Amino acid sequence: MRGHGQRRQFAGTFFGMVTRRDVPAFFVYGEPSRALDVGFLHVETVMERRSVHFGHVSPHKHPLMGQITYWFQGGGTYRIEDETWNFSAPAISFVPSNIVHGFDVGEQSDAIVVSVSDDLLRSMAPQVELGLNAPILLKGESVDFTWKRIGLLLDMIADEYRLGGSASEKVLVGLISAVLSLMARLGGAGSLDATSPTVSLGMALRRAIDQHYKEEWPVGRYVDLLATTPHLIDKAAREVFGKTVKELLLDRRLLEAKRLLKFTIRPVEDIGREIGFDDPAYFSRFFRKRTGEAPAAWRRRHLHPEKATSVT
Repeated sequence: MRGHGQRRQFAGTFFGMVTRRDVPAFFVYGEPSRALDVGFLHVETVMERRSVHFGHVSPHKHPLMGQITYWFQGGGTYRIEDETWNFSAPAISFVPSNIVHGFDVGEQSDAIVVSVSDDLLRSMAPQVELGLNAPILLKGESVDFTWKRIGLLLDMIADEYRLGGSASEKVLVGLISAVLSLMARLGGAGSLDATSPTVSLGMALRRAIDQHYKEEWPVGRYVDLLATTPHLIDKAAREVFGKTVKELLLDRRLLEAKRLLKFTIRPVEDIGREIGFDDPAYFSRFFRKRTGEAPAAWRRRHLHPEKATSVT
């Protein structure tokens, strides 16, 4: 135990006889996985989806986003990867993308669930004290001052999300960063990638791609950097992300292009060069092939994106 909370970190493959490829992948629970807008955020309570799960959320994963789940009332049984334990409110967890999780809770149990796209989490990481590559769950006492602050922050996040508007997005990022840092204070600082070897390699590959995707490295450079083999790195990419290493590299370049188009006023040609395309026409073909529209058209359509709404 560290600080005022109990820390649980998780090792091993998914519990039971289920293999990772058999685990369903969702957008939010009960909805098929889909592509997310850059900077995606989604906030709702567990019981807003009660008609879907009736308190039993089967093991599943989210390929493109991490989740904070703050249990403010009730309790039950929580599962992340191969760990299972009982909990009662207050409790809070952070689960990165592609980590299997599920729970069983009573009728009076409820939690605020904050879903954050991987690209937004990566942009928040330098300001957050908690490691964001491994799952963690913390349990505590409601009388603890830090837990009271976490509860207040999550209430503010839920209220701000309901208000909507472009200004709310910046406020939400600050509030979510504060929650993650308070989790580190409660016992999560310095968390490690304590998942299966395949998942750990997949997460390491994603971090390496984040650092080097502009340099047009061949796959062999990533194999050497991560001290692995072509077979293992391909297995990690396919099992963790459902894609080849080359596809992950292209996805990362596309993600950066979208971020720069949406959040900056830089010329399209400049953005293409930023992500490794010296030929503007080649960049335009690359972008159109993966989005169905030219970069300038995509930018115009996303100048005032509508806020994603909850489907209950």
